[in-house]
Parts: sequence; structure tokens; C-alpha cells
Amino acid sequence: MRVIVVGSGIAGMSCAYQLVRQGVRVLVVDAGLSGLATAAGAGIISPWTSRSLAGPTYQLAARAAAYYPELVDQLAEDGQRETSFEIVGALTVAEDPAELDAAYQRATERAAAEPAVGTVRRLDSAEAGALFPPLAAELGAVHVSGAGRVDGRVLRTALGAAIRALSGEFVTGTATLNVAAAGTVRGVQVAGTSYEADAVVVAAGAWSGELLAPLGVRLPIAPQRGQIVHLGLDGRDTSAWPVVQPMSSHYLLAFPGSRVVVGATRETGAGFDYRVTAAGQHQVLGAALRVAPGLGAATVLETRVGFRPAVPDGSAVLGPLPDNPEVLLATGYGASGLTLAPYGGAVLAELAVGRPAPIDLTPFRPERLWTTTG
Repeated sequence: MRVIVVGSGIAGMSCAYQLVRQGVRVLVVDAGLSGLATAAGAGIISPWTSRSLAGPTYQLAARAAAYYPELVDQLAEDGQRETSFEIVGALTVAEDPAELDAAYQRATERAAAEPAVGTVRRLDSAEAGALFPPLAAELGAVHVSGAGRVDGRVLRTALGAAIRALSGEFVTGTATLNVAAAGTVRGVQVAGTSYEADAVVVAAGAWSGELLAPLGVRLPIAPQRGQIVHLGLDGRDTSAWPVVQPMSSHYLLAFPGSRVVVGATRETGAGFDYRVTAAGQHQVLGAALRVAPGLGAATVLETRVGFRPAVPDGSAVLGPLPDNPEVLLATGYGASGLTLAPYGGAVLAELAVGRPAPIDLTPFRPERLWTTTG
């Protein structure tokens, strides 16, 4: 059996990795485009502290977060121990006790159903500041011990190395679907070369909709630009600092090497405009310094720009096309890509080899969204 995976972000790479582990012949097609969401994403693995995730999307995210240690163990078995994933805990911070009460109740209820959440504690401002020293002195927190972080670039590199070691193949270029006279997809074409396959996984992020045009399907997916700033704190050991989540869409998280990541803009309608903007920098840094004024003297190391794949209802797109079950989609993860994509890839790998999905995919099936052009 041969499967072609179009897209080399975490969604595609995780699917390809699970397939090659099962002995499936895999070809990954990488278009080499700027703005890959995986390469820019912050990598907060803590759906249990989210105020926006609910219903089936929250259930998917909770399973996906709990799956991370399993994936890390698999990669270690295959010789890839540098994944960057680490459980460091998370602080939901606020000045208003009522907001912290709500956050504590939400996390406690979720912890009762999800052991991966770990312990949930209320912290005063001094306790919170001891864990994340740059925090504003007036902020209290709810601490969740099971939250993690991951650098998407590092994890993608580990997956790629494991895929190659297990005889997976890669080709660079823009893929188009090869559609037979009967309407069945037989593989893809890249730079004039045809590659045949039994199944094609479309995991091309915000660009996924373009690949479906030959099938007369219009998937309403669009890029949402995110600008994320990386700061350096010379001489500070940031390796154990927890994720910080204020009562907004912004966040802070630290990595080894005296690095703190702050973000992010959510720019709907920006298109594939791969630029760092003055307004984006102002928004991200302003929000970060309100929460953590101790970062004021930090060095701005870089700003990463990524295009999140966004769909109108904000839920993942996961599963086969009903009229072309040989084509499977993994996209639409929005701002939760680094949480959802590894598990989503594992789910699609099961479908690609003819096994049932381990979860109910009904809420995530692509046909809930698209319109046909024929």
C-alpha cells in the first residue's frame, strides 16, 4: 500500500510517521511555502485551561493533549529524543478573584474527567511570581500541573528524521490531484511527475482548499495570520517557567535558552501576507508587558509569522471526502494546531489503512463545510 501526504506541517508529518511505523509506503509532498503554521506556532498544550474550547472540539483537544507522551515515547523508540515537548504546567492569571474562581472551577471539573490535567491549585500573586518572575505583582493565578509546551519546528524535525529512517520519502513542489476519468483520485502530480497512491492525505494547512478544486469541491478555509514575538532574557534560566494564559487570546511561554515567546495576533482577512507589521508588534508586545512588565528589558530576538488554517465554524476538518474516500483531510485546526495535529494525524493514519477511527469524526467531517462547484 502507498499513501501520499500533501503537507509537511505537524498534521501531515504525524500522519506520515504513523503510517511508516505500520510498514506503509509513504511519500510526503512539501511545497516549501513561507508561513507554515507549524513553524510559527507557540505550542501550548493545555486545552483544559481554555475558555473557548467546548463540546466535541474540547473532547478532541483533551484526547490530543493526552496523546503527546505516547507520541514522544514512539519517537524515542525510533531514535528521536529531541522533540522539545515538556510538561511545565500553566498559569491562568487575572487580577479579578471572580475570574480566577471561574478558571479554578473549570479546570477542576475537567481534571475529574482527565487525569492528564494533573493537580489544580489557586496561587496568590507571590506564588505565581515565583514560578514566572516577570509577572505583574497584582496577578493571582490558577495553576494546572499537567500543561505542556512544544516547539513546532523541533517536533517537525524529529518526525521528519523518523520518517526518513523508516524509509519514508519526500519530494518538494506543489502537488495537484490526479483525477481519473471515473472521478477517483489516483495520486498526485508534482513538477510534471506523477506519483500513484492508494490514498492521498491533504494536510496542507491554509492552502488545503486549493487542492480540492479538481474534484469540484470548495472548502471554505482561509489563512489567519499570526505574529509571534520571541524575546531573550540574558542570564535567566527560563527552562522550567510555566505557560502563562491571561484572560485574553494572548499568552506567554518560555523555552530553554533564556527565551520567552509572546503572542499572538489573530488577523483574519490578511491573506497570505507574510510580513511583520508595526500594528502586530505593538499589539503583541503591549499585551505581554501588561501581564509581565518584567519583560520590558528583554531583547527582541525575532518575530515569526504563520498562517493558521481557519474555517467558519472554528472546528477541525478531519476525515474522508464522502465522494472520494481515498482522499482524507486534516486541516482547519486554527490556533490549536500544535495541540490537535499530532493526534489528528494518528486518526487519519488509521483511516488510510482501512481501520475505523478511534473517535467519532461526525462533528469534524469536511462535508459540513463545503459547497460544490459542479
